[in-house]
Amino acid sequence: MDTATPGEGSGATAATATARPRRRAGRLAVLPVLGLVLAGAAVVVNGADRPGGGDPTGTAAAVRPPATAVVTRETLQDTRDADGEIGYGPATAVVSRRPGTVTWLPDSGARITRGRSLYRIDDDPVVLMYGSPPAYRDLRPGVEGPDVESLERNLRALGYDGFTVDDEYTSATAAAVTRWQEDRGLAGTGVVELGRVVFAPSAVRVESRDVQAGQPVAPGQKVLSHTGTAKVVTVRLKTEDQRVAEKGAKVSVTLPGGGTVGGRVTEVSTVIVPGEGRDAEPETELEALVSLDGRRAAEGLDRAAVDVTFTASRRRNVLTVPVAALVALREGGFGVEVVEGPASRHVAVRTGLFAGGRVEVSGEGLAEGMTVGMPE
Repeated sequence: MDTATPGEGSGATAATATARPRRRAGRLAVLPVLGLVLAGAAVVVNGADRPGGGDPTGTAAAVRPPATAVVTRETLQDTRDADGEIGYGPATAVVSRRPGTVTWLPDSGARITRGRSLYRIDDDPVVLMYGSPPAYRDLRPGVEGPDVESLERNLRALGYDGFTVDDEYTSATAAAVTRWQEDRGLAGTGVVELGRVVFAPSAVRVESRDVQAGQPVAPGQKVLSHTGTAKVVTVRLKTEDQRVAEKGAKVSVTLPGGGTVGGRVTEVSTVIVPGEGRDAEPETELEALVSLDGRRAAEGLDRAAVDVTFTASRRRNVLTVPVAALVALREGGFGVEVVEGPASRHVAVRTGLFAGGRVEVSGEGLAEGMTVGMPE
């Protein structure tokens, strides 16, 4: 994601100072400043308070700076590194909506797809279907809503037709449901009673079982939990890092052993973390899920620690100098001391993105390859 044009900034990337350098009388145009805070870090800004210090008009100074650096053209990135863990992401609990006896459960780690039994109560299947709205009522002729549309989409995907996929449960829908029920060994009533189907966004992997076959369950009792079927990286971040963890943002993941793979943020949610200690207050954190480029990238890795690099801002093909090369000008703003042979002169610059100890700069007469002064 690109930032604003040079000279503009936001958040920690803006070229801001905690205090404006105090102006002095006379011809000296460049002032030394100590403790300038740039991009969240204390920086000692180079000054020109030595004999022959130049001014921002470009007048040559008589004394060379003690050290130098080169103006380079590059892509500057503001990144944030965080610890992550490879797994299957957060688990979702499934509770029974019907009373009865559990007669079958899948094994932990089993993969369940659309139309298959997630578990069985009194030997009747509780079926997995794909969709986002939860099942919360009986579905019968005359009912309308997004849960009806999800049911009809699943019936169509399973090979049943004769109805229009919309949010209305019609007699044609009921006829398709009857055929589906009979094929699953259920009574062909044309009504999908509450607790007969469980909706999930896609295929699921059984994470854990909370009851055993033969155990009675009541409505509201947890039966099992499931996750997605693809490996993802889970990352915990502080709330102030929201800017780097936006949904859809690209990241780089360093795997155990040093290999690197790309990824993308697929989900960001807020979690409450209990405080440590008797009187500690709970903390609010962000939990980001990152999908990896290529399913094979995480083969053989489960609950493995990884490093995740988020990129908050990127500026392509810009001139940069070390942050320490900046000098504060009496007239306001910043400049750099351009070294030319035995002498030097000061050039006013506009600052952009700060990242990795360097800063984006632009200004009249500034060019790639120039030599600029640095503090010792």
